[in-house]
Amino acid sequence: MRNPSPSTSRRKLLQAGAAGLGVLAAPAIVRAQAATKIRIGYWPVAAGLPFFAAIERGYFKEAGVDVEPLKFAGAQQVMEAMLSGRGDGSSNGTGSANLAIGEIAQPGLFKIFCTNPSNAKFVLDEFIVAKDSSVKATADLAGKKVASGPGIQNVTLAKTMLERAGAKGAVVSELPIGQHVAALVAGQVDACYTLEPTGTIGRMNGTTRVIEAGVVAKYILGDPMAPWHGGAASLTSEFIKKNPDAAKKYIAAYARGVELVRTKPDEARQYMKGYTAIEGPLTAEVPLASYMLHHEFKPSDVAYFQKFYDLFTDKGIFEKKVAVDPLLYKA
Repeated sequence: MRNPSPSTSRRKLLQAGAAGLGVLAAPAIVRAQAATKIRIGYWPVAAGLPFFAAIERGYFKEAGVDVEPLKFAGAQQVMEAMLSGRGDGSSNGTGSANLAIGEIAQPGLFKIFCTNPSNAKFVLDEFIVAKDSSVKATADLAGKKVASGPGIQNVTLAKTMLERAGAKGAVVSELPIGQHVAALVAGQVDACYTLEPTGTIGRMNGTTRVIEAGVVAKYILGDPMAPWHGGAASLTSEFIKKNPDAAKKYIAAYARGVELVRTKPDEARQYMKGYTAIEGPLTAEVPLASYMLHHEFKPSDVAYFQKFYDLFTDKGIFEKKVAVDPLLYKA
């Protein structure tokens, strides 16, 4: 009987070793490399629509990245997850000022690749009151109890806007955005500084009404049509450095979500379901923010963004000036 060839002996030895370890021998076909996982924090506001759409349409999977959406009650928690290494980035709708606080705590923490500028035309921010309230204008909120969304960005903006609108003595308190309509109905507060889809939900169910929209552009930036870059999609610098190819693929897929919202908004709106408090026929009613990708920024856009950040420096919320331009992603 002929002795087995050296190659046959080696093959049997490998098979025996694999069996002894309780594993199967690798198949001859080379397996595709697992997609890079990216953990992205979001909170349930309409501005996150490009992110929601990109997930549901499979854009990230097609790009070869495995996105894990992480839902948080507020933008501050999204930033804290990035600081602690539990998150790799933020979706649109995450407060830009909250991100800046993370930048101060850890310089070079992130890069912004897309913002969701809003104003009187592309509505995200608004003051709302109960439907039967006697309040007609923001100035009428003098001495009233006003709720804002959680986090330093929402509270600082609410207080500043009320001051500039002439609503002296208004008392601002934090309240999860999902509770705004219920708090107004129950008479716990007189008004809310809130973000869409809250205003639409209250209007459609006949319990609240908007007294003024696009308020940050008007009272903070000085022009109702100015772009307020209040929310931003970002990736941590650490993730970009360790996974440059995956970062580029993710941003390109996210941009497809932005393009869908821009060109087929009615088709995109359905993807708010499951990510925000709005679904069904209500999705057709929510006003949409605009979106600006990193390569679309003009000097004037950077200047308005900087003016927004400088408010927090002037108010002592930022312990030092935060420059916007170095935070923008450069491909």
